[in-house]
Amino acid sequence: MDQIREFFKRDRFADYNGIKLLEIGKGSATAQMAVTEKHLNGISTVHGGALFTLADFTFAVAANSWGRVTVATNANISYLKATKSGVLTATAREVSKGFRIANYTVEITDKEGDLVALFQGMAYRKKEKLEEVLMDK
Repeated sequence: MDQIREFFKRDRFADYNGIKLLEIGKGSATAQMAVTEKHLNGISTVHGGALFTLADFTFAVAANSWGRVTVATNANISYLKATKSGVLTATAREVSKGFRIANYTVEITDKEGDLVALFQGMAYRKKEKLEEVLMDK
């Protein structure tokens, strides 16, 4: 899993948004984001784009955890609870995995454990291995 962690250190957008990768498992991942002023929208709640970014990053880690370059082919998110502050936790789990196509669910929860958003993503596994991408940097 060190290789996966190393690969995702290259995600500059996640870094800019303060997303921290906590755990990686085969087909799973957990990440957190502490809400700051830059994450808020015009009504001072966490922007949907910030929530999507947290979910998408966590989905990407889970999907790539098998060591093959995996990209999203479809993603959607449902916003369930507005939040204004605190630390948000995203937990991704693999729902199904074929040779090329896999599906994931990501739950974003707040500090009370309430569900803030539910993300579903479909991923396509390429032939390329992550180690090949890391060697090309």
